[in-house]
Amino acid sequence: MANRKGLDTYRGKRNFDRTREPEGGQASPRDVPCFVVQIHDAGTLHFDFRLEVDGVLKSWAVPKGPSTDPQDKRLAMPTEDHPMEYRDFEGVIAEGEYGAGTVIVWDEGSYRPLPGKTGRGSTFSEALEKGHASFWLDGNKMHGGYALTRFRGGGFGGREAWLLVKESDERAGGRSTLDARRARSVRTGRTLKRVADEEAESGGSGDERGGSARDRAGAVG
Repeated sequence: MANRKGLDTYRGKRNFDRTREPEGGQASPRDVPCFVVQIHDAGTLHFDFRLEVDGVLKSWAVPKGPSTDPQDKRLAMPTEDHPMEYRDFEGVIAEGEYGAGTVIVWDEGSYRPLPGKTGRGSTFSEALEKGHASFWLDGNKMHGGYALTRFRGGGFGGREAWLLVKESDERAGGRSTLDARRARSVRTGRTLKRVADEEAESGGSGDERGGSARDRAGAVG
């Protein structure tokens, strides 16, 4: 089960009578930890990078999205822990709610820590607490080694900040800049605009389409 106390901040920001986002706390433990990357067209268009750690999704907002170029150091701003069920969320968050806007699942898959780069004797959770963790992604779009490194703490009224950087390995190279508005859901093949249009046409009662919709995805961006 997810750590319910760890989700207090997440729940405190949301009215679950108005948002279809999951309240969380019901997900079962997984044999292999997962990751998900969602595109969120809120006040500022950004990518949300989430890693399963200790029963919740540790989350960072990445304004420019991930890069496959090791020279690109992508700003990653930590956000509140999200429930495991959030990895399936795709739809529109209602106006007036925290994070109002459209969400699609851009990528998903599993990951594994790279122990030799997280510090001897450290668990992955401890590595994140210390401010640096390296991991290998096996996703539909993201592959290979990546690292998250904290370069600014949150003390003295400042805001904590991290960098998401691709490791130099055989999966490096290729596109470094993503067009979030043209990108497609790995689950359904839909763009942000299509999700928003479909929900508007249905009067706001659209669904969050899940894994069984993968066959409809076609080409992904």
